[in-house]
Amino acid sequence: MTKLEGEQTLMRIFIGESDRWQRRPLYEALVELFRQEGFAGATVLKGAMGFGARSVTHSDKLLRLSNDLPVVIEVVERQEKIEALLPRLDAMIEGGMITLEKARVIRYRK
Repeated sequence: MTKLEGEQTLMRIFIGESDRWQRRPLYEALVELFRQEGFAGATVLKGAMGFGARSVTHSDKLLRLSNDLPVVIEVVERQEKIEALLPRLDAMIEGGMITLEKARVIRYRK
């Protein structure tokens, strides 16, 4: 089990719901990759509305169901572990954005 406390790195990956990696949803492939690599955890957040580099708005409020809503994957891990995985992420993500920032982790346990 990975113990994370103190200063860590928060990685956010911004992609679209319709993005794919080897015929499966990219966000699923990324979460599985993080699990296989022993990351402490990952969370996928589906946005209600957003736009990207092409300034096309995607919203769940349109009469038709949008099939490309914004998706954000959040991971908190040691910086070295994230940096080591960036080349693989670069190969998987064709369009989107990754942000990295310092995060102070306060872990609560039962």
